[in-house]
Amino acid sequence: MSLDIDAINRDLGHDPEALVRWALSLEGKVICTTNFRPFEAVILHMITQVNPDTPVVWMDSGYNTEATYRFADEVSRRLNLNLTIYHPRRSRAHREAVEGAFPAIDDPRHAAFTEEVKLEPFQRALRETAPRVWLTALRAEDTAERAQMQPVSINQDGLIKVAPVLHWTAKDMYQYLQKHDLPNNFDYFDPTKVEDKRECGLHLQHS
Repeated sequence: MSLDIDAINRDLGHDPEALVRWALSLEGKVICTTNFRPFEAVILHMITQVNPDTPVVWMDSGYNTEATYRFADEVSRRLNLNLTIYHPRRSRAHREAVEGAFPAIDDPRHAAFTEEVKLEPFQRALRETAPRVWLTALRAEDTAERAQMQPVSINQDGLIKVAPVLHWTAKDMYQYLQKHDLPNNFDYFDPTKVEDKRECGLHLQHS
């Protein structure tokens, strides 16, 4: 089935809930990735309202804050998420016993660290789930790279990447949470990004 990506972006690109319904209506497997960062409950609520059984994939690096782990448990329970968690092949304790604390972003070892705790688990998730459609909560406000993206795109492997809330602001996200009485999490930290406006490489690798 051929898709007119330009038309879909034009007609649905600013309507997140319509874009979610469209994505979940496509033939083939759909997954939604999450990292349980701020506002993640928005897309997770949107997809479970349409299809409660949509597979949700979390690459848990092992370096999340305590608040993030509690938030993940709360959202998973409240929305009854069909959640699968992918971990690095080494635990955080194992890695730190051998190599110490995670390297800073200007450390030459940081690329290998990112590969181990985020990129390899995601590649494994893609192999095992074999989706045709990938839903993500990317927003244009997040980074300069994301501001250049379209809500719907097809990557070089033919995977249809859908970012329903790409054009939503933090205010839009907050108002959705308030409307649906959903929890939020602001105590979030990603050691592969460190800085809020920096890409970890996962979305650049699969753009």
